[in-house]
Amino acid sequence: MNKINSKLNSLTVLGVTSVVAATFGLTMSAVQSQGVKTIQIDGSSTVFPITEAVAEDFQKAQSGRVRVTVGVSGTGGGFKKFCRGETDISNASRPILQKEISDCKANGVRYVELPVAYDALTVVVNPQNSWAKNLSVAELKKIWEPGAQGKVNNWSQVRSGFPNAPLKLFGPGTNSGTFDYFTEAVVGKAKSSRGDFTASEDDNVLVQGVSRDKNALGYFGYAYYAENSKRLKAVAINGVLPSDATVKNGSYSPLSRPLFIYVSSKSIDKPEVKQFVQFYLQNAAKLAKEVRYVALPSSAYTTAQSHFNKKRFGSVFGGQEAVGLKIDELLRRDAKD
Repeated sequence: MNKINSKLNSLTVLGVTSVVAATFGLTMSAVQSQGVKTIQIDGSSTVFPITEAVAEDFQKAQSGRVRVTVGVSGTGGGFKKFCRGETDISNASRPILQKEISDCKANGVRYVELPVAYDALTVVVNPQNSWAKNLSVAELKKIWEPGAQGKVNNWSQVRSGFPNAPLKLFGPGTNSGTFDYFTEAVVGKAKSSRGDFTASEDDNVLVQGVSRDKNALGYFGYAYYAENSKRLKAVAINGVLPSDATVKNGSYSPLSRPLFIYVSSKSIDKPEVKQFVQFYLQNAAKLAKEVRYVALPSSAYTTAQSHFNKKRFGSVFGGQEAVGLKIDELLRRDAKD
């Protein structure tokens, strides 16, 4: 089993892992008492494959001296835990928002924002779908805007010439950063979406749903499409298919987006956290490619390492989403605490 398949499939057993962890809580406590340090990470399912790959390699390099747990509660759910001081690092598929910034501030949690890769948020259909090879952003809006609920339920309503077939929709849950980004980019306002679709924080559930229904359409991070490309078909957006090249040159817009980790000020001085973040930034380019995301330029990781070392707290986004931001534009921004 390759690395990405392992990472994506492991999402489906997180619940089992939690039960096992609870069952063997005493054993883990005994292990921790013997000097094993634990790093707590939660958040985005999109960022999960990269962080889990880094965590796996880091734990091997540490020979069992450090345990890294990576949970998946969505970007929004991850920030709730992070701002309460419950986690050391938060995975995020969108920037931290103003309410989350306020929640963190209220609890004395500052953070270093570190971009780790770029993603091509991918719209997918079933392989038997022979008509929706390309969709415009306007057509996506027609499908997903709140006013479409209960009204746009057939492919023939999306475009003249499309078949008279039921439109079955699958998408991330409302705690997902992917949901926030997609609705901002397509509808024009984050979280503004019809509600009558099959939603899940687990992208594997969405993959299964689209792969089993000829009339389905869904969206999620590129890694989940790439790993299931024989079961799914990517849709070109405004004539452009998602790929490493189209993300790098900026033509896959507005659905290209940066992926982040946020490191808590309450954890930044822990030796194990410092070592993990340094390891992450040193290996992010290689592992991002392995899990089918787009690596940043090497200079970006060097800059991120400098920001981490200098404890450059704050976000370059000021609590706002940034749709269609190109890689070079991201790297020119200054953080605001």
